Amino acid sequence: MTGTVIKSFAAPSLEPRHLVFDGRYLWLCDTNTNLIYQLDRMGKVIKSFATPSINPTGLTFDGKYLWLCDYNTDLIYQLDRMGKVIKSFATPSVTPSGLAFDGTYLWLCDTFTDRIYQLDRMGKVIKSFATPSLNPTGLTFDGKYLWICDLTPDLIYQLDRTGKVIKSFATPSITPTGLTFDGKYLWHCDFNTDRIYQLA
Repeated sequence: MTGTVIKSFAAPSLEPRHLVFDGRYLWLCDTNTNLIYQLDRMGKVIKSFATPSINPTGLTFDGKYLWLCDYNTDLIYQLDRMGKVIKSFATPSVTPSGLAFDGTYLWLCDTFTDRIYQLDRMGKVIKSFATPSLNPTGLTFDGKYLWICDLTPDLIYQLDRTGKVIKSFATPSITPTGLTFDGKYLWHCDFNTDRIYQLA
């Protein structure tokens, strides 16, 4: 993975914050509309529904449920794919910005503490470590490594699960906010261009 843009398309709204791939569709949360959008991989909107709060910033999928973090409420919400809240719990910090799932645990990044937290699905912190730079926004897991994007250097980092940087490369624009992995490619959204990028 080098960050080469395969294709890009417009996000369905003006402030895309995070996205996740569920095995077939992309899901995107947006802080302008406070909606979660289900998209195909060409950007066509399948459906959308309201988020449970007003500043959705991180989104992931565990194989059955969506998980959403919000920096207005500082909560993580477990949602079904119609938007119904199953449960919620407090984040370990005050500015949650990205969320990933590794098959067992949730991973959360925060732009106030500049840390990544490993959480169980009840919100208990297993461990945490510093992010490689100062404004982490998007987070995903590829089956072995974590990937994180950051606003300050506009880079995407590949990390092991202790926080060690494996490599990094530049994002395609200047305000990276979301990141997910589809089994082969990274997908990335940007707050400045309001676009979704497929990256190799």
